Amino acid sequence: MSRAKGDRIEQQVELYLQQQGLQPVTRNYNTPGGEIDLIMQDRNTLVFIEVRFRRSNRFGSAAESIDYPKQQRIINTAAHFLQHHPKHHNRSCRFDVAACQPDNSGDSLQIQWLSNAFDAS
Repeated sequence: MSRAKGDRIEQQVELYLQQQGLQPVTRNYNTPGGEIDLIMQDRNTLVFIEVRFRRSNRFGSAAESIDYPKQQRIINTAAHFLQHHPKHHNRSCRFDVAACQPDNSGDSLQIQWLSNAFDAS
């Protein structure tokens, strides 16, 4: 998938989550060890969101593709974000997944939002 298409999907997910009441903090937070697609705020909770897209479930769902090593990279990247952004340091945090696939028409996305999909323990 091209970076441009990935950006469009992340924008659609961000808009969807804003419609659910979340507020954007930043997008595509990068460190040498990993990236977090979206960081948003849900009331007083800082939410680290991994966006996954699959054309089909033939080789497993988008959500299933976030294995333990990927979760650890996201957790470590979130820790980096919190260390470098002290204003968020005392907030509760959670890790969500937005699993996406084309709808039946192929013109728009089906988004499955999995709140608190995994934890840092």
